[in-house]
Amino acid sequence: MELQQMRYVVAVAELGSFTRAAERCFVVQSALSHQVARLEQELGVRLFHRTSRQVRLSVAGEAFLLVARQCLDAADRAVAEVAATTGVVRGVLAVGVIPTVAAVDVPAALRSFREDHPQVQVRLAGVNSEESVRQVVAGTLDLAFLGLPEDTEPVGVESRELARDRHRAVLAPDHPLAGRRRLRLAQLADQPFVDFPAGSPGRRQSDLAFAAAGLTREVAFEVTDLLLMSRILRSGLAVALLPSMVLTQVPDLVGIAVTGAPARTEHVVWSRFGPSPAAAAFLDRIGIEA
Repeated sequence: MELQQMRYVVAVAELGSFTRAAERCFVVQSALSHQVARLEQELGVRLFHRTSRQVRLSVAGEAFLLVARQCLDAADRAVAEVAATTGVVRGVLAVGVIPTVAAVDVPAALRSFREDHPQVQVRLAGVNSEESVRQVVAGTLDLAFLGLPEDTEPVGVESRELARDRHRAVLAPDHPLAGRRRLRLAQLADQPFVDFPAGSPGRRQSDLAFAAAGLTREVAFEVTDLLLMSRILRSGLAVALLPSMVLTQVPDLVGIAVTGAPARTEHVVWSRFGPSPAAAAFLDRIGIEA
């Protein structure tokens, strides 16, 4: 079994097409198809179900894909580690970023990082905090930026605390409550809210705060994107509870202190087995010693 065969299987699985997979891997389709068929013969199982219209993984293919990705990541990591001994940082840097990260200006840090390490390919994933931790543990992400309830620590990863923050009510400048200096949760309870999906860490913090106060609220809009959330807020359709540092990203909205609002801690996390050379270089760029 060859690494290139694994790369072909991963490409076909991700793209759902032998043709597009061949284009990604810069080989002719017949060569790629031959190598996948050869691998299937070697394993004694079919990795894909093929029809004239679609290609999808078999049960065996799904099991193989998981391990193949881990093997390819390990191989890429080995190449990067060797390159790092010569002072060259290369490879892939996969970073998980929550929509409301505010303690670090991630785009600015990446711009500076790329200027010094142009051979590193950066992959950004917009996933919630819990999923980010799972992917760092699994090796899918090299590092991730999280926002967790106060006094909650990430589990199964190395971490550094970046900042502590408290939520504020966020609303349109012409909202009836926009002129208040401070609000209580009870004053917000009868307002329609826009928030992150139920069960997500970003949503849970606000849900717990209202529950602790014996209050209920209506979440009329569920979104995963801060830009869309800000547009809903700007239209006056709803209000939100967001970390105060996020307000720098939406300066045209109003933020008001709220008695009893939840608090949040931002963290950056990476694998307990140590950061890859690219991840270590990026952590150093934001002032974190791994």
